[in-house]
Amino acid sequence: MSRENLLTVDWSTLPVPEDDGGASHLVGRDIPSTALTATSGQKVDIANLPGRTVLYIYPLTGVPGTPLPEGWDAIPGARGCTPQNCAFRDHHGDLVEADADHVFGLSVQDTAWQQEAAERLHLPFPLLSDCHFALTQALQLPTFVVLGQRYLRRMALVIDDAQITHVFYPVFPPDKNAADVLSWLQENPK
Repeated sequence: MSRENLLTVDWSTLPVPEDDGGASHLVGRDIPSTALTATSGQKVDIANLPGRTVLYIYPLTGVPGTPLPEGWDAIPGARGCTPQNCAFRDHHGDLVEADADHVFGLSVQDTAWQQEAAERLHLPFPLLSDCHFALTQALQLPTFVVLGQRYLRRMALVIDDAQITHVFYPVFPPDKNAADVLSWLQENPK
């Protein structure tokens, strides 16, 4: 799969995810203390971060030349992790200007897999790995299973002083998620 194929997606050909209520319990929840490995090499505990954090969550970044799991495009909301990452990269400065103190991407992929994507996509912020599902289980984040592997459903959280203030779920199309988050931040200053 070429890089162009990871970035160029005809959203009209993909099934649109529906709100299944999987994130309805999150607004107002405190982020539990969980040290996650970042692609920067550090451990990040979002519960200890002051200010406003934007955490976007995605299932699986593809790697050029490596096929996505069979049937991936038929799963509502699964396709689009690379465009979502690139959109947050492209809007990073705007998000910071709109008072996001921290921006992170999160998946259950291991740090080595994420590191490849962070470097290839030139992300100006770290990706966090929840490969042991600690944060996923503590917050009861919505997931799905493909070929025996569990993945996170796509969403974005705005977290103020370790409490979830707003949830974007479901997210579609993924390449518009960063702009939607930015609009919300601009309309809801801290």
